[in-house]
Amino acid sequence: MMKVITFKRKSVPVFFRSDNTQYYDQLNAKLAEMSNNFDFRKRWKRIKSVEVIRDVAIFQYNDGTRLYLEVS
Repeated sequence: MMKVITFKRKSVPVFFRSDNTQYYDQLNAKLAEMSNNFDFRKRWKRIKSVEVIRDVAIFQYNDGTRLYLEVS
């Protein structure tokens, strides 16, 4: 399943392995919490896609590196 998330005027596709939308809501809450983190906002500009597996969000960057973030 795929949805699109928008954070700081940039839209990124979010892929889910299961149809559980609870993790999508948790990801939105975590992004709202991270909105005050300047380092994260700077990195957000380079994110290509996000994959959510249970309570972990995997942010895929343009250069192939990944950032793992616990969303619960």
